[in-house]
Order: sequence, then C-alpha cells, then structure tokens
Amino acid sequence: MASNSFRGSKHGRRGEASHEAEFSCSLQELRSLMEQRGPEAVTKIQELYGDVNGLCARLRTSPVDGLDGSSEDIDRRKQEFGQNLIPPKKPKTFVQLVWEALQDVTLIILELAAIISLGLSFYKPPDGNRQNCGSAAGGVDEDGEAEAGWIEGAAILLSVVCVVLVTAFNDWSKEKQFRGLQSRIEKEQKFTVVRGGQVIQLNVSEIVVGDIAHVKYGDLLPADGVLIQGNDLKIDESSLTGESDHVKKTQDKDPMLLSGTHVMEGSGKMLVTAVGVNSQTGIIFTLLGASEEGDGDAEEKAEKKKKKEKLKEERKKKMRGKKSKNDEKGKKGKDADGAPVEMQPLKEDGEVEKKQKNLPKKEKSVLQGKLTKLAVQIGKAGLFMSALTVIILITRFFIDTFWVQGVPWTAECVPIYVQFLVKFFIIGVTVLVVAVPEGLPLAVTISLAYSVKKMMKDNNLVRHLDACETMGNATAICSDKTGTLTMNRMTVVQAYIAGRYYKRVPEPDQIPAKILDLLIQGIGVNCAYTTKIMPPEKEGGLPRQVGNKTECALLGLSLDLHRDYQTVRNEIPEEKLFKVYTFNSVRKSMSTVLKNYDGSYRMYSKGASEILLRKCCKIIEEGGDVKPFKPRHRDELVKKVIEPMASNGLRTICLAYRDFPASEGEPDWDDESHILTGLTCVAVVGIEDPVRPEVPEAIRKCQRAGITVRMVTGDNINTARAIAIKCGILQPGDDFLCMEGKEFNRRIRNPMGEIEQERIDKIWPKLRVLARSSPTDKHTLVKGIIDSTVLEQRQVVAVTGDGTNDGPALKKADVGFAMGIAGTDVAKEASDIILTDDNFSSIVKAVMWGRNVYDSISKFLQFQLTVNVVAVIVAFTGACITQDSPLKAVQMLWVNLIMDTFASLALATEPPTEALLLRNPYGRKKPLISRTMMKNILGHAIYQLTIVFTLLFVGEKLFDIDCGRNAPLHAPPSEHYTIVFNTFVLMQIFNELNARKIHGERNVFRGVFNNPIFCSIVLGTLLVQFVIVQFGGKPFSCVSLNPMQWLWCIFLGLGSLLWGQLVSSIPTSWLKFLKTAGHGTQREEIPEEELEEMKDLDEIDHAEMEMRRGHVLWCRGLNRIQTQIRVVNAFRDSVSPYEGLETPESRSSIHNFMSHPEFRIDDSEPQIPMIDEVEGEDEAPTKRNSITIPPPLTGLPFLPNQNNNAMERIVNKDSSRPGLLLANSATLPPCPGSPLHSLETSL
Repeated sequence: MASNSFRGSKHGRRGEASHEAEFSCSLQELRSLMEQRGPEAVTKIQELYGDVNGLCARLRTSPVDGLDGSSEDIDRRKQEFGQNLIPPKKPKTFVQLVWEALQDVTLIILELAAIISLGLSFYKPPDGNRQNCGSAAGGVDEDGEAEAGWIEGAAILLSVVCVVLVTAFNDWSKEKQFRGLQSRIEKEQKFTVVRGGQVIQLNVSEIVVGDIAHVKYGDLLPADGVLIQGNDLKIDESSLTGESDHVKKTQDKDPMLLSGTHVMEGSGKMLVTAVGVNSQTGIIFTLLGASEEGDGDAEEKAEKKKKKEKLKEERKKKMRGKKSKNDEKGKKGKDADGAPVEMQPLKEDGEVEKKQKNLPKKEKSVLQGKLTKLAVQIGKAGLFMSALTVIILITRFFIDTFWVQGVPWTAECVPIYVQFLVKFFIIGVTVLVVAVPEGLPLAVTISLAYSVKKMMKDNNLVRHLDACETMGNATAICSDKTGTLTMNRMTVVQAYIAGRYYKRVPEPDQIPAKILDLLIQGIGVNCAYTTKIMPPEKEGGLPRQVGNKTECALLGLSLDLHRDYQTVRNEIPEEKLFKVYTFNSVRKSMSTVLKNYDGSYRMYSKGASEILLRKCCKIIEEGGDVKPFKPRHRDELVKKVIEPMASNGLRTICLAYRDFPASEGEPDWDDESHILTGLTCVAVVGIEDPVRPEVPEAIRKCQRAGITVRMVTGDNINTARAIAIKCGILQPGDDFLCMEGKEFNRRIRNPMGEIEQERIDKIWPKLRVLARSSPTDKHTLVKGIIDSTVLEQRQVVAVTGDGTNDGPALKKADVGFAMGIAGTDVAKEASDIILTDDNFSSIVKAVMWGRNVYDSISKFLQFQLTVNVVAVIVAFTGACITQDSPLKAVQMLWVNLIMDTFASLALATEPPTEALLLRNPYGRKKPLISRTMMKNILGHAIYQLTIVFTLLFVGEKLFDIDCGRNAPLHAPPSEHYTIVFNTFVLMQIFNELNARKIHGERNVFRGVFNNPIFCSIVLGTLLVQFVIVQFGGKPFSCVSLNPMQWLWCIFLGLGSLLWGQLVSSIPTSWLKFLKTAGHGTQREEIPEEELEEMKDLDEIDHAEMEMRRGHVLWCRGLNRIQTQIRVVNAFRDSVSPYEGLETPESRSSIHNFMSHPEFRIDDSEPQIPMIDEVEGEDEAPTKRNSITIPPPLTGLPFLPNQNNNAMERIVNKDSSRPGLLLANSATLPPCPGSPLHSLETSL
C-alpha cells in the first residue's frame, strides 16, 4: 500500500528542499479542498485524486494502518502542514492591567487631589505675615514643619500606587489561573487514531495531517478531514453554520468533516486533511484575533457568531451563485476591521435574531447581581456623606475665619486658603474611598478563584466561575444513574439463554455449541470496534474496560464463556460490515448487518429488553430449536426473567438476530421499522453495575441540606427503583412517585399534545425516579422545575449528564455537571462543571464550596460594613466638630487596604466545613445581609464609635497628653490622634475574628488554625500597624507611643471580642425593626422594556443591569440640567430665536415657540409619529443608550429628556410632512420633541 512505499522512500531522500516531492499535496491545495461542501467536494476529490484512497496515497498514509508513527515523519508533517494548535490570544500585560486599575474614578480623584496638594505645598506665599490669614493658618513657623507639607500628597500617591498594584496583580493572577484551567481542559481532550496499525488515544494537539482518526458518537472533531468509511454518521454543524438540522455524512454525497462540529450519531473513520490554524475553526479564530482584541466574553460570543455566519453564508452562496463583490467588500470591512479576510460575506443579522428570540433566558449569577446592587447603594450613600463633609468643612472654615475672627480678605492669603480647600477636598475624597466598598468585587473574585482551585482537588473542574456560587443555592439535583450513582463497571451476572435462566454466568458446556457460536459472533460484531477489554494495569487487578461500558460487559461475557471476541473481529474487520444502525436514544438498540457469500444477509441486534422483545417473533429454545414467540410468551418471559433481574437492580439487555434470505432480494435498508421486526431472540442478559459505596452517604447529606435528589435514567423502571432504594433516594414506605417517560409525557400534556406547566407542577414535587426517559423528557423535567411557581422560592436545579443528547438539559439547568471520564465532548461543552471522577459525592463537595463562597462574602460584608459605618461617621462628625478629620487621608487609605484587600483575602479563603450542609439553601430571594448580620454590624459599630468618640473628646484628659484637636495647617502629628488611629485599627483587626461567624455562633475561634492565610494576614496587619505607629512619623501623621499607651490600645481592641459575645446574646427575634439588605433583582421586577432590550442576550446579567440603571439615571439627570439651561437661555434671549441654542430642534419651550410668528400652521390634523418613524437615521453605535422620546404634553415648560448628547439625537425620517410649512426655514425638519412637534400633537 501507499504507506509501504513511503516507508521505503523515506530514507532515500532526506533533502530539506524535497518537501514538495515528498507529499504531492500542498497546504494550499488541501485548504481549498476543505472549503468545498457536499457534492462539489465529491467531484473535486474525484477530479484531483480519483477517490479518498488516492488522497491517502498523495499524503503518504494508509487508510487501514494509518501513519507509521515515526517521530521524523510526524515532525516533517508538522513542519509542512502545521500543528494542531490554535495560538491563544495574547494575555494582557501587567502594564495594561495597571492602566486598567488606574481607570477607577475614586483613585483618579485622589490622584488629582494629591497632585494639587503637592503643588501647593511647594508654593511659598510671598513673605506676607501668615498670622494675618486667620488663626488656623498660623502657628507653623518652624522651617522643618513647613517643609514637610509635601509628605501628605506624596503619601497619598504612594498608597494609590499600592492599591493599583494590588488590583493589577489580582487581575493578572486571575487571568493566569483561568488560562491554566483552560489548558488543563484542552490537555484532557484525547482522540482515537490509527498509527502503525494500532488504535491509540492521542492528545488532540498531537494529531497531524495524514492521520486516520476514528470518529464516534459524542465526539467533538479536533481537525478537518475527509470521511473514509462511515456508519450512519450524522453531524451537528450548527456551531459553524447555525443550522440545527443534523447533516448526514457519506462517502458519495458529503464526505467533508469539519473541526469544531459534533458527532450526533454513528461512527466512522476519517483522513485528517487540515489542522490548527488551517482548519475551518482555525481560520475563523485567526480572523477573530486579527480583528479586535475585545474582552474575553465578547470575543467568545463574537467568535461563535462568526463561525455560524461564515458557513451558513457559504451554503447559501452555493445555492444562489455568487453575490455581488461590493457587498463582500463592505461586509469584510465591517466585520474584520481591515483584517485580510479570505471568507465569504457574513450573514445578515436578521436570521440570527429570529433564532435567539425563542431561546429561554438563563439568569446569570444571582450573587453578582445582589452585590452590585448593594455596592451601588453604598456608593450613593458614601458620595452623599463625602459631599456633605466637604461642604460643612468649607462653610465652617469661612464662617470661622471671616465672620468670627473678622479677618479681612487679602490677595496674599489666597494660596493659604486654597491649601485649606485642598485639605478639605482630600478629606472628602478619603471619606468616599472608605465608604465605597471597592473590595467587594475583589472578595468575590478571590473567593471564587480560591474555591475553583480547591474544587479541582475535590474532582470538580469548574468551567464557568459563577456555577460555583449558584451550586450553593441548589435545591434539586437530577442525576443520571449509570456511572454517577453506580460505578460504571458493568458485568453480566445473570443470563437467560436457550430457554434456561442461569442465576450466575453458565459454563460454556452448558450451552449448545450452535447457539454459543451465534451468541459470540453477535456480540463480537455488534459492539463498537473501539470497545475493548484490556489486560489490567496492575498484577491481580480487574481488566480495564475501554469504550461503552454495557458493550464491555457483553465482551466480558464472551471471555467468561472462554471464547475470544477478537478472533471474530479479525475474521470480519470493520470495513466488511455491510451496514450499522448505531445506538441512539430513539432506537434504544444497535444492529449490524453482515452480507453472506450467497447474497443473503444476517443482522445482529442488541438493545433494551422490553423494547427488543416486542420486535421478536421467534425464540431459540433449549435444544437449539427455533419456536414462535407470541405476546403471551413475552409476558411470561417478562414476569419470570426480566422482572426478577430488574428488581435486583440489574440492567437487562436482549440479544437477537434476523436472516434476510437471498431469494427475497435486497431489502430497503432505510426503512428501519420494517428491518427491525421479525427478530429471533437468542438471549437476555442481566448486567450488574454496583452502586458506588460512598453514594448513599452523599445522598443522605444532600437530603439533610434541603436538596432533593431525583434519578433520571434510560433504564427499566424496576432496575431504577431497586438502585434508588439502594442509594437512599427512595425510602421504604415513602409516597414518592416512580414513573416511566411514557407515563410522564401522558400526564404533562393536554389533549392537544402540548406541555402544560400546571400539569408538570402536579407531578414534579413528588417525583423521585424517572425511568426509560428520553433526553427530551430530561429537558422537559428540568425546565418544568425551573419555571415552576408552586413553591414560594424558585428552584435552582443541577443536572448531571454524560451523553451528547443530555446537552439541552445541561444547558437549561442552573448548573450542568458533565462526566469527565464517561462524558462525551458535547456534554462537556454544554456543562458548567466537569466531574473528573464521575462521582456523585463530588457534587456534594461542589454544594459545600458553593455555600462557602456565599458565606465568605457575607463574612466579608459584615466586616467591611462595620468599618465603613464607623470610619464614615468618625470622619464626618470629626470634620464637622473639630474642622479636621481625626483619621488622616493616608491613615484612611491604610484602613481601606486592611479592610478591602487583606480582609477579602483572609475571609474569602475560609475552608468549608460539614456544618454548611446542616442548613437549607438560601434561595434566590434571600438578602446578602441577614438580620443577624445587621445586628452584628450595628452592635459593633456602636462599641467602636463610643470608644473612638470618647478618645477623641476626652482622650487627652484620660491619658494626660496634649490635645490634638483644632491643630493648624501643617501642625506636627499629635499623640492624641495617634492613639485614636491606633485603637481604631486594632478594633478592626480583632473584629475580623468576630466576622468569621455570621449565624450568631459563640465560638469565633473555631477552625481558625485551619486557615493559615487568615492567621498570617491578622499577624501581618498587626506587625505593619506597629511599624506605622512607631516609625511612620509625618507621612502617616503618627507619633511613637509608649508601652502603657500601646497596652490600652490593645485592651480596647480586645474589647470588641468581648462585646461580640454580648451582641450575640441578644436574640435577633427581638430586633424586628432591623432591615435586611442586599436583595437580588427578581426576574419579575425587571421592567418589560429592559427585558425587550435583553432579547439579544443569552442570559440575564443582573449585575450589568444594575450598572446600566445607574448609568441611565445619571444621563437623565445630566439631561435635565442641560435642557433647563437651554430653556433659560432661550427665555433670556428672545431677539434671535436661535441664539444660545445649538440647533433649532432644541427649542424646548412651547411659550418660546408661540412668541415667534414665523411658523405658520396650515393643516390642523395631528400627526403623531409612529415608533418606526422615530428611528434614528444613523445606525446607533450601541442600542443601549438610545431612548426614544415620546411626544411631550402641551404646556410643559421644557422637555426633560430631550437632546442630550449622550443619548442619540433623534431625527425624523419623514421630514417632508404636508401638515407643516416653515415660512423662513423650510429646510429644518420638525423633530419629535421639538416645540413645533409638541404644538402639533396638542392640536
């Protein structure tokens, strides 16, 4: 064959230049071949190569034995045709991340304030006497002190740098982690290829052009190729074409297989012709990389969309003929930002939209939504407080200086006053910085990233971060049986062969030889050839099962009967199989047809016993005779054999065959219903799949944690019930439902055959086992539970799945778990978490981690808000009473660093405990801050405020030191204020221990040593605080304290632990007046218009909606102010109607319009613009900001929402209205919302 000639020739020519001669196929040629589809591709292959074997010869490979696998050959192919890798997008550099962190508004304000402060500190006012500028300005005659004025500005800048670096580093490590995760997911993807005649599993990246790959049901194709041989192969190409119909692939009609598509049915062999960047997916990726470096999610979406558009367009093009070239150019320019595009024009948007409308929305992370809402609320409060602080400080300063002291205004004092203003401004900004919890997103990220990393160890590979937190809210788990609850190591333990029921596997001599041959041949041929039983890895271990586990059990049976299935396969290689009907969820069986030498055919079938027995009309009896098999015989067999097997938890499989004599001519193989009848039953076997030993305990934990476990399986109802009882899903004496898919469908559909939610609601609360279910039943059940409104809180459903057909259910569920070992690539693509050990008890770990994330964030909030409340109130009252914040800007930034970054690290990395599983799920509506937490926050705030104010106003008497209040500008730091600062920080550090418990537990130290990060952060913070106080000096406004003062500070700090015990003694039930905070946005609360806007998105992102709402309000506010200014201008200036207005459309007052007689109204018929008329002429850059303005009511002095530049200006399309004539300015189109228009509507 071709491969041999290649082996011989390889040593002959080693010359580097002879590449072309070596593979008589160039990369370009193969690329253009892969762009063909369907019949065109077939003709092209025939023209160029004769057939696929000709192409194999050109690529120096054998269709049977594959490549020889020598490393030189593989390297040469990689060099010639590229590797099967798509280079990842360049990660953001650290500098870019720093730049992004600098975009934070509060930081920018701080930087400005610091720079102004620096500039002013270097400015020396002319030698005017400072005493003339009021008492606050005087008193700093020592040179050293005045020189030190710059330190504060510099220190603020330094702390800003710290914050930025910390944020950037966090983002960087997060991205690095995510990339590590991605590469791990990619590394785990293996694919079956033939090399040197051996079938081996290769890493996807190792596949080269010329490899012969086995494709089977559930695979995600890793490269482009041409089909060599296929059995009933159907591919889902929707990821490239957007068309959901499965495409049938055959050698003579459509042999092209494309990377990134999914095998939905059948199996086959393909010759790999393009890998990596040269494959269809690769080409699209490269284009994406060339176009824009957007952010990750956007890019993923764009990439999916582009893939779809490209291939769909190609298809259309083939049908319609070529499109005009201009069109192509225009589209290229738009979509790829000038990247060199070698693609057909992309599809019009209309079609994408049609598809998306019917998709159900999946709500995105609830936690993010609650947090963003909370952060926005806290931010608003903080902004209000800081503005108030600045205003009060400035007012007091001016009243005190000019009124009380009666200082005259002189020009030389201005710089000094400006310095004061800057100082007040800085205080205001620091109040804002402390109030805004910018640590929230950080805490969430750290908590999720930490959990994801740890979940890896617990065999959960998280693909979507928010799945981790959603899992903590799960109320229902719909689990598969095989492999998840059971070990997925199947063995035949009982059999009914030739009229005898064996309770254990029979000896070969107990079975008539003729029947034994028939059985062994049927098993050998009618199991996928990729399924094998391999010798054990360790001495004395169990044999390894490779491939489909049910088939492995049957192959194991043939080995137990001392016959080798491999000899059968060697006699009848896969190429000789005449036709294969592969297993799918509709058929529930698999059949293989062999052609005999005399022209007759024999078909072997295997499948679910109750389904296949209905198609049998004969059965082999004891002596090997065939006798008729009537329905009553069938019922008898079911009662005597199948039910006893099933009630022991065995899966029953029927083996049968059928002969098609040559005399009847060739049957119509596509008429399946006719082919799969009149079978002869050979045997029924009972396959045991033992329950995993750890599952019953795991299910008990779930039930205790308020999570309902349901089993959804394709197995017989008796088998399912038996396993459910063994697992503990069903307890004897429960009145729960077990039903079959058929019955379920009958009950949930109305007489018209439509599914009704009310009917599902009657069933699902009691349903525990759904047997003989199809994937659509699984999807219907999941959707029914999620959409149900029977219980007051919406159910959060997790689903496990391993098959390709589980994809829809996995996508629909709140969290989809795919099996890492038994799962197909399609299932893994659709899932949120991959269970690397396929074990149900790993799901329980995921629940624990999910709840832990939620609790960690609540702990952080409890700590953060206590500090916020105290720091803001102290800064505010201090500033108002003593004209200076007791906590200086730099000190505030240090407090901010403690409570944001460090606390989020310390509290977000608490490991989960079993105690988390002793309570019910929180549910979607549960607020982030419960009453107990509110009690803790306010309780500790009261303690801390009392201590701080006591120290602030009578501290100097208690400690017998100088008073630090009312110090002049640039005064040296005082012991008094240092003690206040030190005590404040120590109280926070000890309160961090209190924050570890949020459900009112007494022992706050329990498990503290299980978290080394927490301990090291608390100790580290204490150490740094000591250094700051003792050696911080001027930059931190500190003076070193003596041991006695330190002891007092520590004692007051420790007091917060004792006070915590007091607070937790007060029953929360007494404090009815306390409000909870941090509720999520419910789906019902989202206004219709916003839901309408979101119809293009796949999921509702609560967090983004909150931000958007804030954004719109801000724009509206801005709008109103602008419009009012314009109206005032228009009133002020009635000489020329257009003075002070940018455009005539913005004449916003009807009175103003009335006073200008140059508009004449001829026709008084009201012209109310239709929605379509008001559409903007230009395409909106984004739809988000476009707000259509309704025509205003008459008599309103102005129109609030009109003509803001942030919104799109709305231009009327229909400018030539007959009803209106403009005398002077006929060229100006009336605009909805313009005065003209408002009058017209009123008429």
